[in-house]
Amino acid sequence: MKSLKLLLGIFIIITTLSSCVNRNDTIVSLEEVVSGYDLWYVDIHRTTGNAEIPYLSNAFTVSFLNGRLYANNNIVDVGKTGNGLGINVGSYRTFDDGVIETSHRRDGDYGFDVAILSNNEIRLDDIGSNVSYFLIGYNRNDFDYDKLFYDNIEFFLQEYVAWERIDAKNGSPNPFDEEHFLQFTPENNTSFLSSHDNLGTNINSINWDFTGSYIVEDLTGFDDLKFLTLNYDGGDIEKFELSVINDGTIELFHVDSETVYVFSGRGFIQLLKGKKSSASKAPVRNSNRKRTKIKRNKITRKVVSR
Repeated sequence: MKSLKLLLGIFIIITTLSSCVNRNDTIVSLEEVVSGYDLWYVDIHRTTGNAEIPYLSNAFTVSFLNGRLYANNNIVDVGKTGNGLGINVGSYRTFDDGVIETSHRRDGDYGFDVAILSNNEIRLDDIGSNVSYFLIGYNRNDFDYDKLFYDNIEFFLQEYVAWERIDAKNGSPNPFDEEHFLQFTPENNTSFLSSHDNLGTNINSINWDFTGSYIVEDLTGFDDLKFLTLNYDGGDIEKFELSVINDGTIELFHVDSETVYVFSGRGFIQLLKGKKSSASKAPVRNSNRKRTKIKRNKITRKVVSR
């Protein structure tokens, strides 16, 4: 009889605390979990299932604070917009059964079962469809900006109407010296345009001379460097080591000539609630961008020190 009472007592306790999480031997609520970090990085490349939650697929980070839902839909200015949280896109509520409901101003209402994977990692399982999103928690002062940029480099390149060459150092003369502007479009994350127009040309007046496809590959042993190949429709191929200087500047090291090209972003495309800002004059095609899972080849090569 004592054993039966003990088991009954344990069952009642477990039922009462079903909405809580044991973190370092301390019982915390779901609200404390989701609001315990300033930013949750949406690791889109780990998403599972065959459905989609639009606002989560568009966001690089989401935040849950005092019932308000925030999102960073751009890489550029991340850490600055909304004091780092991004823009307020809706609201949320947590429940005792481990469910969080979000109400997005454009995309509507969604409910998720929340699975606690570690002290700073959760999985959101959409109750209404077959899709799960993995979120990694950070505070603003320890957010992994390098991971954000290099894991999502294709999307970062798309956040400007054009990349204008502002410097070229060292190296031997080569045809790419004539390329003054580059544009990376969101079509399958593989299309680019280039222009020989004079430096300083207004971005809305650029004549895009050439088109082609591009590939970004990972370099074994390097988390802060990518390998970029431009395949021109005319048959030319240009290869670079790509590095990010800041959220408005990239460096392309031309493998064949060993020239270092520096490009600056022009015409920032700010995505608000998944749409372009009215202040942006970016092509309409950029307004419907969404993040997708990207699988890159990993290559091994000797990186030239410079």
